[in-house]
Order: sequence, then C-alpha cells, then structure tokens
Amino acid sequence: MLLLRYRFRIYPTAPQAKALARVFGCVRVVYNDVVAARKAAYAAGEPFPASGDLSRWLIAEAKKTDERAWLAEVSAVPLQQAVRDCDRAYANFFDSIKRKRSGPRIGPPRFKRRSNTQTARFTKAARFCVLGYGRLRLPKIGDLTVAWSRELPSCPSSVTVVKTPTGKYYASFVVALDDGADLLEPLPADQDTGIDLGLKSFAVLRGGAVIENPKFFARLERKLKRAQRSLSRKQKGSNNRAKARVKVARAHEKIKHSRSDWIDKQVHRIVSENCQNDLAGLGRARKS
Repeated sequence: MLLLRYRFRIYPTAPQAKALARVFGCVRVVYNDVVAARKAAYAAGEPFPASGDLSRWLIAEAKKTDERAWLAEVSAVPLQQAVRDCDRAYANFFDSIKRKRSGPRIGPPRFKRRSNTQTARFTKAARFCVLGYGRLRLPKIGDLTVAWSRELPSCPSSVTVVKTPTGKYYASFVVALDDGADLLEPLPADQDTGIDLGLKSFAVLRGGAVIENPKFFARLERKLKRAQRSLSRKQKGSNNRAKARVKVARAHEKIKHSRSDWIDKQVHRIVSENCQNDLAGLGRARKS
C-alpha cells in the first residue's frame, strides 16, 4: 500500500481560527503533560507509564478536574493523537541511541512552545469529511475553506491541521492507494539515468549535465541576520518582540519555500524527461 500526502492552504474565519487556537493549545498541553510525566518517572527511577494509562490520566480523568476541564471543549481525537506522537518521538529517540535508526542521532522529546509550528491531527475516528462543495468539516470547528489545487485520489485516512509561525494555516491529508505500480510505467533499460548529488554543484546527471546549486540561504542570509539582530534587541514578552519573531519566521519560510519549489521543479523536469507517462495528474504528491 502506498501512502501519499497532499497539503493545501486553508483560510479559517475569525471564530474558526479561535476554535483552532483552542485545539492547538489543548494538544500542546497534553503533549507537554506526557513529556513531564515521563521525565518525572525517569527522575524517580520508575518505568515509563504506558500510553493507555497516560491517555486515561491526562485526558479522560483530567477533564473532570477544574484545572483541565477545558479539555472537553475540543475533540478528543487530536488529544489522543498527541499522546501517540509523544510515544513515537520517544521510540525514535531510543532507536537513535541504540543505532537502530538511520541518520544523525536525535534528542529526547522537548516541551512544545506556542510560538512554534502548531499541529492537530484528526483521524477517521473524529469523523472529519470533505464536503461536496469543497470545504473541510472538522468536529467542533466547522467548515473550513480549502484552496484545492488538485483532487484527492481517494478518501483521506487522516488530516493534520498546521499553523506556521507566520500565521498561515494548512491541511495535510494522508491518502492510501492499493497499488502504486500504476503511477509510473517502468522505463526501458536504455532510458534510465543516474544522479550524483554533490556539494559544490547540486547534482550531476548522466551524460555530464550539471545542475548548479542556487544557494537560497546565502542569498537571503543578510536579510535573516538583520531580522534576528532586531529580535535579539526586543524585550521579552513585548508586542514588538512578537512582531520581530514573525519577521524572522517569514525569512526562514521564504528560504524554505524557495528551496522546495526549486527542488520540486528539478525533480519534475528530470522525471518528465525520463518517463513515458504524463506526470500532470500526479501533481506534487509525495510519499508520507
């Protein structure tokens, strides 16, 4: 089974943005409570509590208390997914220590901050749905306007609502396809190509064609430095510091989007030149 992820920009209304902020806050609190509980267990020399116990203590029973009664104002599914996300983060951390995970070593989960990227994942248990007139209905939030750029190939199994540090909202859908072999036809043996990624040049293709490195970070480094210098001079907790933080986030976002757009275009060009299929229907689908 092939899993694909499709991401679209969404435009919530003011009441919907307030409801999403409530969901993000509840998810962040549950995630931080899980991290705090596991840190306390580690400090006491006790085994980590099971995820089922944490869900019962930090969600079901917490809703009955005065301190966490507001958790009942949002759907329970994103809260449960926050516990699972923390479990996955700890599993990746331990696999990294034991060298069971490829790539650089990663650290243990940290507390989530309000100023960073906010996410909330809704699965089929939340009964979200894509309406016939192109809107996304989420429980206790409403019908969100989605900027659809392509059609989903199948019914999504989950959707993650993302709010970036610059204040933009996205909906990331995960769809499953039974067989991914039909997406692209196999190439003849004489039409395959090779790609050698490098440091000075981005890549060298078969036949000697060179793709130069655009160096997006170097182009915008001066602008980013000015934004970071301005942020460091602002008083913590002030409105001016919040505005300066958004400027830094926008600089990072511009670098990221420029790099991603350029890479997507290069990949599409290389695949189009070496594939017999028309890739227009694939869009920018990516493996999750």
